[in-house]
Amino acid sequence: MTDASRDVLLRVENLSTQFGTGEAASVPVQGVSFEVGRGEVVAVVGESGSGKSVTMSSILGLLRGTTGRTIAGSALFDGEDLLTMSERELRRIRGAQISMIFQDPGMSFNPVLTIGRQLSEAVRVHDRSLGREQIRTRVRDLLRDVNISDPDTRMGQFPHEFSGGMLQRAMIAMAMINKPRLVIADEPTTALDVTIQAQILELLDRMRRDFDSSVILVTHDLGVVAEIADRVVVMYAGTVVETGSVTGIFHRPQHPYTRGLLASRPQLSEKKDHLFSIPGQPPQVITEHVGCPFQPRCYVGRNEEACGRTRPLLREVADGHSASCHYTDRVVPVRIGAADDRMGALHD
Repeated sequence: MTDASRDVLLRVENLSTQFGTGEAASVPVQGVSFEVGRGEVVAVVGESGSGKSVTMSSILGLLRGTTGRTIAGSALFDGEDLLTMSERELRRIRGAQISMIFQDPGMSFNPVLTIGRQLSEAVRVHDRSLGREQIRTRVRDLLRDVNISDPDTRMGQFPHEFSGGMLQRAMIAMAMINKPRLVIADEPTTALDVTIQAQILELLDRMRRDFDSSVILVTHDLGVVAEIADRVVVMYAGTVVETGSVTGIFHRPQHPYTRGLLASRPQLSEKKDHLFSIPGQPPQVITEHVGCPFQPRCYVGRNEEACGRTRPLLREVADGHSASCHYTDRVVPVRIGAADDRMGALHD
């Protein structure tokens, strides 16, 4: 679907989050903007420390009561700003209309409560009209739907009695049990082997279709993105540097950082002595950027005065495709299935 026709469920605009105060303050999320349409899967990608998880936590108000706080922006969920809601209002939405699947399910479940009790509580909190047997039936059916065999027995077991893959399935069941309109999946396959990863992604996509939910998939794995996402948001150093359709991002990247991520992917069809990597390290996000945060690592703007002086704004470069780069016309196109030595040469 095009941007013009997409029915937007979540619109994040100019979101900035700060940790600490005064000279010790850091700003790990700086002016982040993106949209999620109804029924869409939007992948948020970037290296560790790019601000992906902090962005999601900020949207859901999970940093309140800590040293983190939102200092600017809005997050309109079906027209209501999540950032201005009280904690009581957010509790009504979290787990019911918006659910989150965390990276480590072993840390997300209470180790001294059974899986069945924890899933039942997720239903009971948001629907007081259901009786005990009705809740138990819903939990049993959903565990079966996420491919957990013998759900009656499993409901009485504790988290340590589940394997990693089973715990992640149970976490998906927890997220979907109230049929949310938006699911945020934060690195849901990181700790799993390749076979289980594929099963979890297939399950997540099936549950999304069954419940007609939208999904924000936070990941650094571009293979996962290609498998399941409709659109992509690329983050670097707390900012959005590019956003567009999966096809546009993978075949016609408009930011050097996105191009570097794509060049770093191993290709089974190619034989290479070494893999390409983006030189240097992401910056420590201490204060807001003056110029382009990617400049020290960039093959395009490393020596360009404009890149060091002026922070590039996210601007539309094609229909539904935006990038924050002064020199998008210099970004090397992707040649799918062919050796790409030019990218490496540009860095030398």
